[in-house]
Amino acid sequence: MSDVNPDNVRSEVRQWLETHWDPSLSLVAWRNLLVDSGWAAPHWPEDYFGKGFSSALASVVDEEFNRAGAIGAAHAGPRMLAAVTLLEHGNHTQKTNYLRRILTGEDSWCQLFSEPGSGSDLAGSTTRADLNGDQWVVNGQKVWTTSAHHADYGLLVARTDWDVPKHQGLSYFIIDMRQPGIEVRQLRQMNGHASFNEVFLTDALVPRENLLSEVGNGWQVAVTTLAHERQSFARSRGGTDTTQLSGTIYDEYREELAVANEPYVWYPQRAGRVDLALQRAQETGTINDPVVRQDLARLLILSRTAQWTAARGRAAQQAGKPQGPEGSLSKLAASNIARTAARLHTDTTGPEALLTGENSPHKGIIAEILVSVPAVSIAGGTDEIQKNIIAERVLGMPKEPRFDKGPFRDVPRNVNVSEI
Repeated sequence: MSDVNPDNVRSEVRQWLETHWDPSLSLVAWRNLLVDSGWAAPHWPEDYFGKGFSSALASVVDEEFNRAGAIGAAHAGPRMLAAVTLLEHGNHTQKTNYLRRILTGEDSWCQLFSEPGSGSDLAGSTTRADLNGDQWVVNGQKVWTTSAHHADYGLLVARTDWDVPKHQGLSYFIIDMRQPGIEVRQLRQMNGHASFNEVFLTDALVPRENLLSEVGNGWQVAVTTLAHERQSFARSRGGTDTTQLSGTIYDEYREELAVANEPYVWYPQRAGRVDLALQRAQETGTINDPVVRQDLARLLILSRTAQWTAARGRAAQQAGKPQGPEGSLSKLAASNIARTAARLHTDTTGPEALLTGENSPHKGIIAEILVSVPAVSIAGGTDEIQKNIIAERVLGMPKEPRFDKGPFRDVPRNVNVSEI
């Protein structure tokens, strides 16, 4: 689609919006029109609700939607991780069944990866899936699952073979989260929020057709999901500003965002709030300290270079190129930036950085930063995992010695062998 004239695309989408955009429509009705037209995800393939546009052409479409104040396809929450994974690994039926309702926002998703005994070691998962007739029977536990308490479907990694090395024994499933065999419990964090859940699966069922890719190929599919998840650490969450707009569609859109973004309200604090660093230095007078000024400059440089790296990764993704090292680079950069910002907030605010409440610095935001920042080095794969990926796959360094080779059944772990 590189030969398509951007001016023609701009004219076409503008004319379509002038004819169809109606804020009095319901959100779902409007988005179904979008999906049918191909404007919901113009960078997706034409066979699957898109137009096959390049990243540059898709940006032109976004500009016209923003100009018209029109709402786009649903994007908040983990549903886009489901979409990119389905687009790369799903079969025709799976893409047809699930992608449309992802774009319309009728289905919400969660990611069932981490487990109590294998957080960043996804390949060490012990949640099991056993084929019984035309259904897989799933038993196990997942944890740190964002949005599981209101998800319709989950992206599930489970072990289907215990007699091969751990990376080869995993399979990837789409699981119905509304069934009786799934129990979701919210977890309270030290910053007071409850964004994550633990999920218990007891004889939960997955139809055979909900296997994504092939049996034993779960690790390769999960790598796709994780690469896009890690890239998201450099992205802001939000959407079209509708605070001053009225109409049924805007009301429903605000409600959708409130539900979808509720688990993420503390994520700006997790990222270190670089945007507050200069302001705090000015408010406290520490801007006159040459050491603080140097640290502030270092923080702003790190933040800007990370934004450029993330933009390069997004451009490659939208151009249809495979995920490169940008995901792990962005994830590791996000950790370094967050820690640097937290230290700077401590230096500029002093002991008051520990205070919460209405009369504390920025009504407790500074204190929330300090207790939230450690999470960014853990979520989505620890810093150590990202360093290994960069060392081995980018720098070509030798791999670390492994002590978990051979059949997974024989690998020591935090479960009773009799459970296998």
